[in-house]
Amino acid sequence: MYFINTKLFYRFVAMEHVLDNPAWNALISGNKHLSYGNGQIRYFDKEVSPFIALEKNTSDNFRLLYEMLPHNGPVLFLTPVEMDISGPWKVLRVRKGLQMICDAGKPQDELHLKMTPLTDEHVPQMLALAKLTNPGPFESRTITFGHYYGIFEGDKLVAMAGQRMHVFNYAEISAVCTHPDHTGKGYARQLLQYQINRIKAASDTPFLHVSHDNERAIKVYESLGFSTRSQVYFYVMIKDQS
Repeated sequence: MYFINTKLFYRFVAMEHVLDNPAWNALISGNKHLSYGNGQIRYFDKEVSPFIALEKNTSDNFRLLYEMLPHNGPVLFLTPVEMDISGPWKVLRVRKGLQMICDAGKPQDELHLKMTPLTDEHVPQMLALAKLTNPGPFESRTITFGHYYGIFEGDKLVAMAGQRMHVFNYAEISAVCTHPDHTGKGYARQLLQYQINRIKAASDTPFLHVSHDNERAIKVYESLGFSTRSQVYFYVMIKDQS
């Protein structure tokens, strides 16, 4: 097996908050029922989510993940620091993002649109909407995370939002998207407010991830009470089989 580098260099940080390693902590808490792996590495079924996670970011754990993961990827690795990931993995791209948390007591938007719970029968439309708008990874069984709601015009799904990682008492809002023909109607904002209300009613704290340069979305999130907690990096990787 060919290795890109003979040594791996990692910047270690004190992981003191559960959101410093959200995928790992989700896979051992709120999303444990969707988790595969062991005490060092964990991952979702690829049809649910590409996220993988390590208890500690070490070269041994990256190698163990390589050996245990039942497919070649791509996988998505989330970290609060930039890393040199080599060894048996090939990084396809790195995206910089922000992790935002909603803990402010801002005035709530009044909900006036009908929110429809999304079920398996809606998955084809959900997949089509996600493919068109690219809100992030969305697979055939992503709905398994639960709490997906949509807005319909007639029988057509035109906007949706749901929950992804459930990290102890933190719940991630995800897959927020609106069909391009229906933007400007406040659908995404209404869905966001609905999710915020739902999560807080369950005594959890909403959080989310957003691309660092998506200024429009960041402004909407801030207006709803979100603030930036930290910068994060998304590594899209595949097994290096060269």
